[in-house]
Amino acid sequence: MEVYAVIDALRTYSTVADEHGAPLPIEIVSDSTYVVNCFRDKWWVKWERNGWKNAKKQPVANEDLWKPLIELVKSSDVTFRWVKGHSGDRMNDLVDALAVAAVPR
Repeated sequence: MEVYAVIDALRTYSTVADEHGAPLPIEIVSDSTYVVNCFRDKWWVKWERNGWKNAKKQPVANEDLWKPLIELVKSSDVTFRWVKGHSGDRMNDLVDALAVAAVPR
């Protein structure tokens, strides 16, 4: 879900531009080390180079989501920042509460 959430956010906000038409920078703040480290440590470059195999020579999980996300990141000014989950970060706690509330019971 974390990967899909970033795709959805970038699809929504990547068209936002300044008064000159230049795309605005986007900072993705996530408690998912998987998402943040993929871009911070450039895992995706290795995945592409290795035919979508991870360091253990296994297929990359969720390749169908990573590919469009990587294209969105390449075409935008995106940075990633990790925040510890359930640690009192106001916005992270809010997003977590919204996600939990959205799950049908």
